[in-house]
Amino acid sequence: MQTSQKHANSAGIYLYHQPVQDAEPYNLSNYQNSQSNLCHDSHDSSSQGTSVTFETYKEQHFTLDSSAGTTAHAVCDSPSGASISSNRSPFSPQSSHSCYSDQPQSFDNTYGSPISWSSSADDGNELKHKLRELEISLLGPESDIVDSCYCSFKGGLHQASPIAGWNWDQIVEIIPKLDLRQVLVACAQAVSDGDIPTAVGWMDNVLGKMVSVSGEPIQRLGAYLLEGLRARLESSGSLIYKALKCEQPTSKELMSYMHILYQICPYWKFAYVSANAVIKEAMANESRIHIIDFQIAQGTQWMILMNALANRPGGPPSIRITGVDDSQSFHARGGGLHIVGERLSNYAKSCGVPFEFHSAAMSGCEVQQENLGVQPGEALAVNFPYVLHHMPDESVSTENHRDRLLRLVKSLSPKVMTLVEQESNTNTSPFFQRFIETMDYYTAMFESIDVARPRDDKQRISAEQHCVARDIVNMVACEGAERVERHELLGKWRLRFSMAGFTQYPLSSSVAVAVRDLLKEFNEKYRLEERDGALYLGWMNRALATSSAWRG
Repeated sequence: MQTSQKHANSAGIYLYHQPVQDAEPYNLSNYQNSQSNLCHDSHDSSSQGTSVTFETYKEQHFTLDSSAGTTAHAVCDSPSGASISSNRSPFSPQSSHSCYSDQPQSFDNTYGSPISWSSSADDGNELKHKLRELEISLLGPESDIVDSCYCSFKGGLHQASPIAGWNWDQIVEIIPKLDLRQVLVACAQAVSDGDIPTAVGWMDNVLGKMVSVSGEPIQRLGAYLLEGLRARLESSGSLIYKALKCEQPTSKELMSYMHILYQICPYWKFAYVSANAVIKEAMANESRIHIIDFQIAQGTQWMILMNALANRPGGPPSIRITGVDDSQSFHARGGGLHIVGERLSNYAKSCGVPFEFHSAAMSGCEVQQENLGVQPGEALAVNFPYVLHHMPDESVSTENHRDRLLRLVKSLSPKVMTLVEQESNTNTSPFFQRFIETMDYYTAMFESIDVARPRDDKQRISAEQHCVARDIVNMVACEGAERVERHELLGKWRLRFSMAGFTQYPLSSSVAVAVRDLLKEFNEKYRLEERDGALYLGWMNRALATSSAWRG
């Protein structure tokens, strides 16, 4: 594999672009089934290859993609002069094995090479043997480094890490044979253990030469995971995440990136089509409909629904929509909610649908009942499309906006509430398990994007950088209130909704039919499963999103 070109902008963020060169991966299967088999606690500061200092993150603007017109550090010759600014993925996925997690029966929610990380610590002897196996697999049985590392480890789990003593030059020589997923896991484990020398060694000597924003899906994902690991190691994750909001692409550019993903992936359309089918069915006999959308965006979803209701026997109902906004949607539109209101009003008039728009220009965390304008005699539908996971829960704040919002909606007695969310468990997971889950989830998602556009497609590269990478960095680098990407599996949502007083609204066959018709436009590797009253959208063997409905 050829050495990558490493770009560091003034903010200290590195991105990597390298020619794609096929090489058979060196499968380090010897250590895939252990949780803590790499490195522990304190390390000798004299270890080889670890005296690397990161640049500090002092600038106010951070970018993963800069044009030559604004900086000398252009990445992938991208025509864009914009940084990542979307606050959601293309469809904005206590422990990873919580008792409330309901892993799908068909979708096994694992992707690529199986890596099993148990919740219990490995036995010390087993751990030492696995370390020995890993070292031998990398460096060979006759290596002096292997022998010295193994001997230094015999004293116990809290001795200096053997990997800290590796000769990184030797590791670099076998990079073409290494498996990138396993190296990412090794680096994340070192970060999790506080093993700074080893983490820095993996990052600067190995991973920087393996990842590429224009390579295979795992190479592209690896570039963003690496940046998240760097930021976490420097304790600058929150600074990076905040700063990414400062320098944004123009609204036209951001809309273009979002539109690319909207067209080549079914995730947003899955949310629109499934929720619309449920609402249309639930409101079949209602003459006055009020829809509260907690992620109004451009309002496209409701144009589709109005068109479907316009030809209803007996005439269309009157529709009122309350749109909840956020700063990112504001920027993407190039203006406030009045733009959405005007657009929807004009479309409703063309369809002959009586229409009224009500704006709630605030984030979901700020919404109170008086902001929603609910009126007597209306049949109420509430829509949560890939947004509820942004609300902090009891693990973040005593205010627990996630459950507060559900109780607020319950008090309005909606006829139906629709929920579409990533099927991923990153909310309360500890860092290392969250890293594994994030890598597994986004590997499948990046592969689903990959089949739709050529690998060197600059528009796809920009769309991934501006609409996906920011989420990945947030999940890997940030904690507490700064980590806003907090996905939960449907089983956990089901528990929350039940505790708030909701019951599940069964989805009829017509909802699944509508989604299956949609998926005919996309790659055959997308899968739809109906289970437990919900729809699971997946890529190959990994569930990526769920759609469910609830009644108050």
